[in-house]
Amino acid sequence: MPHTDTVDEAARIMGICNACRYCEGFCPVFPAMERRFHFAEADLTYLANLCHQCQACYYACQYAPPHEFAVNVPATFAELRRRSWSDHAWPRTLAPLLARNGLWVSLATAASVALALIATALWVDADILFAAHEGPGAFYAVIPHELMVALFGGVFLYVVLAVWLAALGFTRHIGAGAPGPVERGDWMAAISAAATLRHLGGGGDGCTYPGERPANARRVFHHLTAYGFLLCFAATCAGTVYHYLFALEAPYSFASAPVVLGSLGGIGLVVGPAGLLWLRHRADPDPADPGARGMDLAFLVLLLLTSLTGLALLVLRTTPAMGLLLAIHLAIVLALFLTLPYGRFVHAVHRLLALVHDAREARLMKPPAISG
Repeated sequence: MPHTDTVDEAARIMGICNACRYCEGFCPVFPAMERRFHFAEADLTYLANLCHQCQACYYACQYAPPHEFAVNVPATFAELRRRSWSDHAWPRTLAPLLARNGLWVSLATAASVALALIATALWVDADILFAAHEGPGAFYAVIPHELMVALFGGVFLYVVLAVWLAALGFTRHIGAGAPGPVERGDWMAAISAAATLRHLGGGGDGCTYPGERPANARRVFHHLTAYGFLLCFAATCAGTVYHYLFALEAPYSFASAPVVLGSLGGIGLVVGPAGLLWLRHRADPDPADPGARGMDLAFLVLLLLTSLTGLALLVLRTTPAMGLLLAIHLAIVLALFLTLPYGRFVHAVHRLLALVHDAREARLMKPPAISG
């Protein structure tokens, strides 16, 4: 479980915040905090994952450093949140490796798989890799369809299993002693909050990120990243339908659903991650968790590389560069999916579950009265 010092520090800070309550309008963390008198480790893990890291409370707090109380909710919760992801990762032994060396592990994985795919193509026929291919089945002339299905199908099932088991463990952890069952309305409220990123508004004016001045840039770039990812996934699903239901082989026409969805998603996954990397470069380091830098960079860089190589493949798919680009693109996509259960992607799953828990609590509980 998370280190005792981080849990103790989070409990200390929540005790101060619960007495002050100045920041209760910023995000759902503080109303959820007010429903408690005491903060067990499970409560703090829940609150940390409910936090959207808008940092508004840090700049508004009269007890933030250099005050002797040193209240820093965003940094403390970010560290506790990251450690909670490792606690519930499956298999747990893989989580620390990515957390320590996220960027380099991801890039090394991408490079290794790229070499493996290129070697496979060369083993089949060395001339095929650098030849120009056109028409249906052109991609499969370089890398056999059966190999793609076996490789990516196996990885996809593994990722779904790992994320599901991690989510199940997290739900059981924060839901112990919950006031009542989850209802459909709780899920709808949580999905609405997640889909709109409402709580990145910092109380209405936007995140105080990358600095003290509120702005909505982070929210916009998060939207582009999230919906770009979903559009690319939708493009993959559409391609699967085209192949197995309509017996149409890739590459598809520019007006086809897989290409249109993938192009829009790819653009989102260029602008979104690039914007988040730019904001991160300018961000105030004080309310951040330095231990998450490698993990965050790995995820954003892999998303950016995935979209750039995918768009390049779309443009150059009828040229001799197609074979090499295909191998590199598939390798980066594979590396991205292999690292999803152990990187920044996990926060989306855990935060959604924390929002569901918050909606249930808000429906069934009231904040305890504070006696004078």
